[in-house]
Amino acid sequence: MSFGVSRKETQQPAPPSTGHNGNVVAVVPSMATAHRLRLNPNTEHKPESYEGLQLEFNPLLFSSLERYLPPPMLSLSRDSKLHYMRDIVLRYSPDGERTRVQRHREYRQKIISHYQPLHRELYTMNASNFFVPSFLKAINENKEEGFRSIMAEPTPGVFTFEMFHPRFCELLLSEVENFEKWVHETKFRIMRPNTMNKFGAVLDDFGLDTMLDKLMEDFIRPISKVFYSGMGGSTLDSHHGFVVEYGIHRDVELGFHVDDSEVTLNVCLGKQFSGGDLFFRGVRCDKHVNTETQSDEILDYSHVPGRAVLHRGRHRHGARATTSGHRCNLLLWCRSSVFRELRKYQKDFSSWCGECQREKKERQRVSIAATKQELLKREGKPAT
Repeated sequence: MSFGVSRKETQQPAPPSTGHNGNVVAVVPSMATAHRLRLNPNTEHKPESYEGLQLEFNPLLFSSLERYLPPPMLSLSRDSKLHYMRDIVLRYSPDGERTRVQRHREYRQKIISHYQPLHRELYTMNASNFFVPSFLKAINENKEEGFRSIMAEPTPGVFTFEMFHPRFCELLLSEVENFEKWVHETKFRIMRPNTMNKFGAVLDDFGLDTMLDKLMEDFIRPISKVFYSGMGGSTLDSHHGFVVEYGIHRDVELGFHVDDSEVTLNVCLGKQFSGGDLFFRGVRCDKHVNTETQSDEILDYSHVPGRAVLHRGRHRHGARATTSGHRCNLLLWCRSSVFRELRKYQKDFSSWCGECQREKKERQRVSIAATKQELLKREGKPAT
């Protein structure tokens, strides 16, 4: 999806007109046809909530986009802003994508209308029952020093910390097993989490999407805003939540890859297992995703039930073979539609891509050396 972006931010709104639903919708002349967004967000603007509305897209998408509206739009009503942003999204959303979204919505509805949850308490966010006290305390304080006090950072940008109560892990594993039992008994054909995992389940597809939205918005986004602001961490607006399973008669390992996310949460739920270590090999942009790993980018991590790993989606990683037992992990791919759109207009990713940083430093080194040679030449001194 590609949204129009403009540097023109000074047009004034025209008198309001009546929309199809009878609500008053303001139209900005010339911008109404161009449907442009700002290149940079208004960080001081507090966006509206679009929760509870019947929308084709995630409500958080519109909350994120609102900061990028032209200044004259920000003071208008929520309906006016929604009408404007929805037109942008629909204009740049391909017909095929809209058809896919509609079919997936129908697929989910079919599951939800037939599947009976085993632990309904999981379907609504209950922070005190889900999270360990140290994690909740850091979230409530919402300060970098508080986050760092509960975290380890074994390599830049990879954070590990205690997150879930053992009871929550047990209940979620039980719910997934119940869903898989239902799938087996009904012979319902489900979609697996991604193209690399042949086992596991998409949690959003059987009703846990609302809870996972709250997990991303209220608990992951505050942390990401601090540590991943340059990669969309402060504008996360959608997610893909799923569970993967490794062991005998399941997936054994996971190859070297990057995630389709800006920020990834990976939490081991259990059970008893050996092997299955995560390995990280540096952050890369699309151009450099297959470049060599530097020695200071190597990290191997052993999973601990209940303990979370948080990292950039572009951080290359994989999972070694689970040699015995059964390992189950919760994955939450957190995405920022705004970051993805703006990335299309960027050419320099040296703020986060390890290889771009090295190339930039090498260019600077060559430039400094050339300047030094030229100065020595002008002074008649031999070059060194």
